[in-house]
Amino acid sequence: MKLHLLTCAVTVSSLLVSAISVRAAETPNLVAQISPIVPANPQPLENNAGQVTSVSQLSDVRPTDWAFQALQSLVERYGCIAGYPDRTYRGNRALTRFEFAAGLNACLDRVNELIAASTADLVKKEDLATLQRLQQEFATELATLRGRVDALEARTGTLERQQFSTTTKLQGEVIIAASSVVSGDNANGTEAERNPTLGYRVRLNLNTSFSGRDLLTTRIQANNITPLGQTTQDATSPTGVRGLGVLGTNMGRLEFDGDSGGSASIALLRYRFPLTESTDVYLAATGNGFVDLDASSQLNPYFDGGAVSLFGLRNPIYNYSGGAGIGVRQRIGTAAEVNLGYLVPNASIPTDKNGLFNGQYGALAQLILNLSPSSRIGFTYINAYAPFGANLQPDDPFNLSATGSNLANSNFDSAVSINAYGISGNFQVSPKFALGGWVGYANHNYIGRGRGDVWNWAVTLAFPDLFKQGNLGGLLVGQEPKLTRSDLGFRDRDTSLHLEAFYRYRINDNISITPGVIWVTNPDYNENNNDAVIGVVRTVFSF
Repeated sequence: MKLHLLTCAVTVSSLLVSAISVRAAETPNLVAQISPIVPANPQPLENNAGQVTSVSQLSDVRPTDWAFQALQSLVERYGCIAGYPDRTYRGNRALTRFEFAAGLNACLDRVNELIAASTADLVKKEDLATLQRLQQEFATELATLRGRVDALEARTGTLERQQFSTTTKLQGEVIIAASSVVSGDNANGTEAERNPTLGYRVRLNLNTSFSGRDLLTTRIQANNITPLGQTTQDATSPTGVRGLGVLGTNMGRLEFDGDSGGSASIALLRYRFPLTESTDVYLAATGNGFVDLDASSQLNPYFDGGAVSLFGLRNPIYNYSGGAGIGVRQRIGTAAEVNLGYLVPNASIPTDKNGLFNGQYGALAQLILNLSPSSRIGFTYINAYAPFGANLQPDDPFNLSATGSNLANSNFDSAVSINAYGISGNFQVSPKFALGGWVGYANHNYIGRGRGDVWNWAVTLAFPDLFKQGNLGGLLVGQEPKLTRSDLGFRDRDTSLHLEAFYRYRINDNISITPGVIWVTNPDYNENNNDAVIGVVRTVFSF
């Protein structure tokens, strides 16, 4: 039965909030026979000065019943129901008995509050009688309400005792992946080993906010996925490098590879805070790439996190440095943004050719134009330096390692100064189709020996919500970093393409499975090598 007492004079949400402070106790006072409820934290009368305390003040309330008249009198005398600033309860519907009982319970609380504060003389005997009658009329609803409040208090108490932190939230991601070379040769022209593997990567992010607008991210990571290929510096080689692993080159690497031997370590430590409403500052302590300074993922939103290859994540020029440093993201209204960053891989080492300013570094300047809410294009410049013996694109636990050919990653036994330029973009053609890609060029100055040009490019096709909401299909064709010219007599002479297809199937909000295929033609830009095909099935658990 609904009583047309107050058209939304009290809403369920506002009344339940007032009821949360209720605590059951035996109270030997003037109204013990009316209500045994005494608030745990009674508030002084003056705290209610800003509330609407007259039922007649509420513009959308209509009196229809004796109970309304009784509640009106109690509300006006004791100020036990508050309205919104516009003097309405924002609704136009009949009140249920339970909702009315919640309002009555608020008035019972208020009377007990006065008595607990030794101001019982303010409570009239007639009001006590009215409260008793109303309590009898709504006894069933009041009992239900109090039972719910008791249960809520118990759950709240449990959460308070067991909560991890009031400022920190734990987020986790577990990847379990099977992968294998299916066919083809390695960079040395011999048949690549076909040995299926199963590995994992675990990330636990402790996200801490001190103001609600800042964010301290501490990432603990462990993994055991050996890269299929890798490039390492080797002074005994004529080219200054040699290939390792099954493929003998960084071409075709998986996006989630990396092997810590199962040992957990701090893989990312970063603090982001707003300097102004439109400016964010990033203090990067360890494990950061330019992607962690929010400088790249918005230009490749579907593949950065969706692709199964390392090359497919983003323009490889972003990999020229990583580690510790600082970043700034300046938004220019909704039309554009500017990104600045400075990162070094060995910031904590005080010896020569290390530290913040005496060793390897990468500095980024970037302009992104927002063509629409979901389409944008970015123009990137990166200046980097790698001392003799350092990898041009350094390895670390966050997979800031190189992609591309062995020659493209060679320092040719010298320190290298790099100027890299990139154009990247994503264009949302329709809600279920996006066209994207990038072009990257880097000029390598092999100090004292000459220069070289490294190019890469990619075209991406993304199909969000393919066959089911939350799923994602992706196709990519591109050229991994290639040394197209150098003054040293070395260059990648043949053509090689990176082709990739994947389909991320979302089982629910926490589990997804992504089968994918990576096809690298002429591995390491050698047409004598048979095409390498890599199969992968990646399962991601997020919580």
